[in-house]
Amino acid sequence: MQSPLERLQSRRPTRERTLRQLNTVRVVAVLDALLLVPLVYAALTDAEGAVDVLGPLHGVGFLILAALTARGALLRLWGWWFPALVVVTLGPPGSFIGDVRIRRRARHSRG
Repeated sequence: MQSPLERLQSRRPTRERTLRQLNTVRVVAVLDALLLVPLVYAALTDAEGAVDVLGPLHGVGFLILAALTARGALLRLWGWWFPALVVVTLGPPGSFIGDVRIRRRARHSRG
């Protein structure tokens, strides 16, 4: 009997599945970037109240991005380089770089 993870991994990755998962990553990355910009500004201007609110929100967005990209790697939609890039760049920047790379590869693949 297969575990749930084995059942997920046994499904052959398709271009459509990859792009659907990547679209979800993109939406979360955009939302997280919209939080990150004012967070950095607030931190640079010592606006502690804004940092206290925006910091945890960005943290949640970062964790969601890391989980979504790790899930895609587990499903073999892309490699583990993508979640690693998201973690190293603290979220949105790595998500956008990975998004471009994967979409470019998907555009040139068949299936």
